[in-house]
Amino acid sequence: MDLSTKYLGLNLKNPVVVSASPLSQNVDTVKAIEDFGAAAVVLHSLFEEQITLEDEALDYYLTSGSESYAEAINYFPKNNQFKLGPEEYLNHIAKLKKSANIPIIASLNGVSVGGWMKYAKLIEDAGADALELNIYYIPTDPNIPGSQVEQIYLNDLSAVKENIKIPVAMKLSPYFSSLSNIAKRLDEGGVDGLVLFNRFYQPDIDLEKLEVAHTLTLSSNWEMRLPLRWIAILYGKIKASLALSGGVQNHEDVIKALMSGADVAMICSELLRNGVGRIREIVNGVEKWMQEREYDSIEQMKGSMSQKSIAEPAAYVRANYMKMLLNYKAN
Repeated sequence: MDLSTKYLGLNLKNPVVVSASPLSQNVDTVKAIEDFGAAAVVLHSLFEEQITLEDEALDYYLTSGSESYAEAINYFPKNNQFKLGPEEYLNHIAKLKKSANIPIIASLNGVSVGGWMKYAKLIEDAGADALELNIYYIPTDPNIPGSQVEQIYLNDLSAVKENIKIPVAMKLSPYFSSLSNIAKRLDEGGVDGLVLFNRFYQPDIDLEKLEVAHTLTLSSNWEMRLPLRWIAILYGKIKASLALSGGVQNHEDVIKALMSGADVAMICSELLRNGVGRIREIVNGVEKWMQEREYDSIEQMKGSMSQKSIAEPAAYVRANYMKMLLNYKAN
């Protein structure tokens, strides 16, 4: 049974990749992730804000004026809450490369093209096998058109690709006006992979305290339907690798991701809930499912349920919406 796949040009033993999370902050945990069968791991992000400002400057800007707007600083992490600063992050990569044998994919989280981009090169020098760019940007200014937002992604990709040789993936949000077009343009710009999707954490309102509440809600597998749909649409239309991120919880979710056209399925919330031992159960579940249905390899099933492969391509677009509404029966 051949479970191998290729992602970002990296040869992986199976399609299960651990996405960016606090799990990667500990060397022993990453070793356990490897021992339980994950094919690669994406490190937690190094944030632009950690890099572009010295600690003293960051502290100044976060606390300046706090006597007038004390509540404002509650939205920013304190300096000591960053567990790994820029230098520590690079050292952590080097340690992981000595301890683990699976590919280590670093993560940079930012928006602007600036000095923080130099860390892409330092990350490469530290030994990372690939880099994931997480452009976490919410355009709130009504004067900024969508084309300008898209250009941020293209500029960031270009700036990074000019300076490093390791593969570069970009983690996208689903909120582009034409996702297919930006995917195509990034593909033409040399991106090695697209990760669908970035999960924007949404604030809530605490009605007792009358304040904005910041709580982390782990994903559930219904959330994978959106990336599943778009991977199925993009499969065969771009050269870049495709990774499904969001809602993967079991071996069936991994298989759905592959059949839609993904090269890998990224998992996080399930491991935070139930431990990294779930990786082995999921990999074994994929293998058992394939054996029972006489699949010889991952490549045999990859893209078999994509838009270009199924008998009814309209199932992934407007016709599906109409059909579901017409067939729905209230309980």
